[in-house]
Amino acid sequence: MIIAIKNNSDKGQVDNLLKWIKSKGLSVDISKGESTTVLGLVGDTSQIDIDLVRSMDIVENVTRVQEPYKCANRKFHPEDSIIDVGGCKFGGNNFQIIAGPCSVESEKQIVEVAMACKKAGANLLRGGAFKPRTSPYSFQGLRDDGLKLLLKAKEETGMPIVTEIMSVRHIDLFKDVDLVQIGARDMQNFELLKEVGKMNKPILLKRGLANTIEEWLMSAEYIMSEGNHDIILCERGIRTFEPLTRNTLDLSAIPLLKELTHLPVIVDPSHASGIARLVAPLSYAATTVGADGLMIEVHNDPKHALCDGAQSIKPDQFDTIVKNIDVLLPLVNKVRK
Repeated sequence: MIIAIKNNSDKGQVDNLLKWIKSKGLSVDISKGESTTVLGLVGDTSQIDIDLVRSMDIVENVTRVQEPYKCANRKFHPEDSIIDVGGCKFGGNNFQIIAGPCSVESEKQIVEVAMACKKAGANLLRGGAFKPRTSPYSFQGLRDDGLKLLLKAKEETGMPIVTEIMSVRHIDLFKDVDLVQIGARDMQNFELLKEVGKMNKPILLKRGLANTIEEWLMSAEYIMSEGNHDIILCERGIRTFEPLTRNTLDLSAIPLLKELTHLPVIVDPSHASGIARLVAPLSYAATTVGADGLMIEVHNDPKHALCDGAQSIKPDQFDTIVKNIDVLLPLVNKVRK
C-alpha cells in the first residue's frame, strides 16, 4: 500500500499516522521527493482501512500495490535512487563504467590492468577473487589472496573495487570491498541475500541465468527487507536456445526496469555474449537504451587468461569503447563523472 502525503503537511500529524501504521505491525518505507512524500507500507496491509486513511487531512491519495516487490517498486520510491560507491554515483543521470579482469591472477596482472582501465576512463575496478565455475577442476580464484591483491590495486589507483561474494562465511573478508557483487548463480541464494542485506555496503545484484524480471526484483527485495537499500541491478544476459553466444542480452529489460523500479541498472556485455568482438556494439546498445553504466572485462593478455579470456578485451580496445560512449551519453541525458 502507498500513501501519498500532501505538501506542507503538519509534521505532528504525519508522525501520528506513522505511529498508527507501525502499531499495526507494518514497516514503512519513506520516500521524500521535491514535491511529495510517499509512505510505502510493507507487510499485511489488509487490516488497513483505505477509506479511513483517505479521509485524513494530510493524505493526498492511497493505492494498493499488486506487485509482490514493495521496497524495490518505483511506486514506493518515484524518484531514481542514487547509490554512492566510493564517490562514484549510480542512478539518475549518472553513468559509471566498471572494468577489470574476470579473475585476479597476480599482483602484476591486476595492478597493470587497473592502471590501464583507469587511464582509459574506468570509474571502478572489477576482479574476481572467489570464482564460481561449472567445473570443479577449473581455476577457482585466489580467494583471500585475491582480495588482498584487489586492495593493492585500489591503493595504487584509487579506484573503488567490485568483487563477488559466494558464501556467508566470507562476509568478514569483504569489509574493505566497496561494491559487493552477487553473481548470477547466487541470485536466488536467499540466505546469502538476507545476510548481505545486513551489510552496510552497496550490493551489485546480477540477474540469474534464466530468471524473470520479477524474480530478479524479488531477490532485490530480499536484500532490501533486511535494511540495505543500496542495490545496483546488473543485466548480464539470460540463457536461451541460441548456441552462437554464451547468453542472450535482454536489452528490453533496461527500459522495463526503469518503469518498474527506482534502482540503478547496469549492463555486463562481456558475459552477455562471451565473445570479445561483440562487447563494443553491445556496450553502445546498452548505453542508448538507458543503462546507468557498464561492467566490462578487460585483460592485458586475454589469450592466456585463467578465466573467460574469450570474452575479455584488451586495454586499447576498452579505451576506444569509452571514447565512443562519451559521444553517446549526451543523447540519453547521462554524464560520466
